[in-house]
Amino acid sequence: MAKEVLPDLSDQVVLITGAGRGLGRSVALHLSRCGAVVGVADIDGASAADTAAKVKAAGGQAHSFACDVGGQKAFAAMAADFAQRCGRIDAVVNNAAHLKYEPLESITEETVDRMLGAGFKSAIWGSQALVRHMRPDVGGSIINMSSPVIIRGYPNTLVYSAIKSAVTSLTRTLAAELGPRRIRVNAVAPGSVPTPGALGINDAAEYERRARTIPLRRLGRESDNDKAVAFLLSRDAEFIHGAVLHVDGGISASA
Repeated sequence: MAKEVLPDLSDQVVLITGAGRGLGRSVALHLSRCGAVVGVADIDGASAADTAAKVKAAGGQAHSFACDVGGQKAFAAMAADFAQRCGRIDAVVNNAAHLKYEPLESITEETVDRMLGAGFKSAIWGSQALVRHMRPDVGGSIINMSSPVIIRGYPNTLVYSAIKSAVTSLTRTLAAELGPRRIRVNAVAPGSVPTPGALGINDAAEYERRARTIPLRRLGRESDNDKAVAFLLSRDAEFIHGAVLHVDGGISASA
């Protein structure tokens, strides 16, 4: 079997939100394997510390932060701490989210506020942090997490779908605004990936059903998403800007 060739991200300092578990943790581990120094931010400080410990155990460099990234002041303080430790921030992966599916009649203001904070406001604060702490002469990169729900409607996903649509619009708007400042802004839209958090919402039978409907006839893997993020951060993607990279096995194409 041919040895996997990883993108060289050894010149990058990357902050990843929601990296205590699931896709965020997997991204942090993969980017560190590519040589990046990673900042692991999560509302659960213990899980963030555990991710950072795993990065270090594998020979990488990581810093962990307990932070509610939905708060502007908290995010700014955390990012400033990370930038001070590393001298700068080259990229931000706005991965954090709070996921809850429920019918319209059951949605509460508390749920909406929590989901907006984690999934949308944090992407704004993360983008501000990159602008504030990047090297102006070099530029930087912002990667937001989108979803196939921006194209297809699914019952009981109203708040989540609206937030992902907003994040996708944010991606395109920031691409237009920040491109002249050497900041590339893109989004990754993973398909159905049975992470621990997602398995708490959808059971195994639901994921088996989904696998049968995906054109490539399998569920997404964390590694699919990892590789997409690493690619968008690499020099190979230096002219990709304002794009939504669908990593979903064809879900969006079959809408």
